[in-house]
Amino acid sequence: MSSIFEGFLSTSEVLEAFNERNFIQAMLRFEASLARAQARAGLIPESAAQSIIGTCKVDLFDVAKIVRESGRAGSIAIPLVKSLRDTVALFNAEAARFVHFGSTSQDVIDTAMALVTREALALIEADLNKAVGALLELAERHAATPMLARTLMQPASVTSFGLKCAGWAAPLVRSQQRLRSAAGNALSVQLGGAVGTLAQMNGKGREVTALMASELGLKAPSSVWHTQRDEWVALGCELALLVGSLGKIGKDIALMGQYEVGELAEPAEPGRGGSSAMPHKRNPVACMVALAAAQRAPQRVASLLASMPQEHERALGNWQAELAEWPGLLMSAHGSARAMAQALPGLEVNTQRMRANLDALRAALPQDAADEWFNPELAQHAAQLTLAQVKSLRELKAPHQEP
Repeated sequence: MSSIFEGFLSTSEVLEAFNERNFIQAMLRFEASLARAQARAGLIPESAAQSIIGTCKVDLFDVAKIVRESGRAGSIAIPLVKSLRDTVALFNAEAARFVHFGSTSQDVIDTAMALVTREALALIEADLNKAVGALLELAERHAATPMLARTLMQPASVTSFGLKCAGWAAPLVRSQQRLRSAAGNALSVQLGGAVGTLAQMNGKGREVTALMASELGLKAPSSVWHTQRDEWVALGCELALLVGSLGKIGKDIALMGQYEVGELAEPAEPGRGGSSAMPHKRNPVACMVALAAAQRAPQRVASLLASMPQEHERALGNWQAELAEWPGLLMSAHGSARAMAQALPGLEVNTQRMRANLDALRAALPQDAADEWFNPELAQHAAQLTLAQVKSLRELKAPHQEP
């Protein structure tokens, strides 16, 4: 799932969520849940279900072999289901014919993807909370700290650093709200059988789906979404918006941290941001990760959108292309969120340099322009706006804050 050139742009936790072993374990969770639900619905014998459930343990399977065989089979599900059926047959030959009963490859893969995506979203949420919390604290602390606002990359007038931090936090809070909503719609059980009709389940398909959704903690969808990818891709679009907002913060901090500006710096710690050639350099590595993610996410989402016109009831190529892009998008999203969560709480704010940059420009202006654009009351006005925005953002976050 990762290469040497992108591993440091993500996190070990999200790489673990999408590694081969974890994904196959998620597929086995689907198969165990399917058997349990079908037994409760009276579709398969309880004894068969127990044999299948007891065998759905990733330690019993040769993960590397299953992955190797997926290329020839055209799906990771096909060699896994074969191996599961063969393993069940070793202990209960009668139960083997009920493995994966009435289901299809896309059912197990889409549901497993929903399960591991939920893990990744929880990681993103935790780091977003840290980043937003740090920004709101900075906004309150520096509500009245004057600094230059910059427009079109040029110095403009007086704002406050607190207002800038509140402006960084606001899109992140909005993204949190939208991500929760999009995830609630998208993280669904997939269960449709070969063509979406669940014909083999004798009219009990909806009951089985509901039972599985309850056990797995996923949504029971109103219809099969084999080729209805709108809610799933909408979640991807929200992730990309978040990455863009994190990238904007990274870009601003990097610009303010340039030596000639000197207003901000990422936290200093051993091994962070060093240069292989110049010991005086201090590279903004968190900003680098956020900006790299913001460069990569649009292409991922473009591929998701391009893959939406899928053929009839089951896609040939487009669904497979979508799957291949999804882990990379989540890796970028969490890498960016983690980078900002680590940098923002310890952000070094040079208020003296902010004031010096402001005073230098004021001194270079004609008196009437200096009086108009650098009136001290402008910083106080920015402070009032900052505190109002922070109050609003805290209220927006409040229903979802950790106890």
